Amino acid sequence: MESDCRIPVVCCRPRVLVLHALFWGLVSLRVFGAALLSEERTAVKQLIAPCWLLEDFVVTTECSQCNAFQSRSWSSCELTGYVERVNCTRSNRDEHKSCRSAVMEDHLFWKFEAAMLALTAVFAILVVVRQRWLDRLASEKVRRQIESI
Repeated sequence: MESDCRIPVVCCRPRVLVLHALFWGLVSLRVFGAALLSEERTAVKQLIAPCWLLEDFVVTTECSQCNAFQSRSWSSCELTGYVERVNCTRSNRDEHKSCRSAVMEDHLFWKFEAAMLALTAVFAILVVVRQRWLDRLASEKVRRQIESI
């Protein structure tokens, strides 16, 4: 009994294989190139590291959402949209530090759960449809074999 699941001959042609290799080569070059560029950028940023990365600190103002002005002017607001004020103990400097709020984390968690539920439903429907299609193919094949007797 032959299997109906085969790789099409078109996919094994040298031209198609070369195009696949070129495509994935460009994709990987772009990904690894972006990673290398980000490493270079972080190396420059490490020269002017904030005090809370280098020493102990005390949180003076709890994590709160940035307003429109803070979002545009403070670099610490860009990352998460939330900021807290910290006081570095050794240098006694007040700085702003990006933080993650519990409300934001809760919202992201439920968004993730909804996305996973939707994907589960979509793939369950796809499995049922594919199984019915394969059952129909098997029934037709058996019917043809019986008719040929």
